[in-house]
Amino acid sequence: MALPGLTLHSTLANLSATARALLQHAAGQRIWLFEGEMGAGKTTLIKALCAQLGVQDTVTSPTFSLVQEYATEAGEAVYHFDFYRIHHEEEALALDCAAYFDSGSYCFIEWPSKLPSLITPVHCKVDLTIQPKGQRLLHMQLHGSANVANA
Repeated sequence: MALPGLTLHSTLANLSATARALLQHAAGQRIWLFEGEMGAGKTTLIKALCAQLGVQDTVTSPTFSLVQEYATEAGEAVYHFDFYRIHHEEEALALDCAAYFDSGSYCFIEWPSKLPSLITPVHCKVDLTIQPKGQRLLHMQLHGSANVANA
């Protein structure tokens, strides 16, 4: 079940405000999917989201490691996945993705289309599209309910 969406225009100058708005709209949803072409700003947006969540670690793309773990000031885990380089869902299964996704922690997932059968039905999806003059169009769509995911 898709819930109301949110569409925003963003630049680097207003990225913090954009991240705050996305977190507020997601209302506690912990599984986030990020789609967009290479260079659309998925990792940059995830860095801003992590900053809003109080992550003190340096946020980098886990392109080669597939997953990075960060800690918030409150000691909560945030997981960042990048599945660009996987060729088969079995590669993601070897990481035991389900344990991460079921952990109740924030899971930010780049290139989720590479593992469609592993994505939980309760998630929010953020599509990023490159616009002229460095702007990005972001569309967030919530699927399911955060309350269902945390039950």
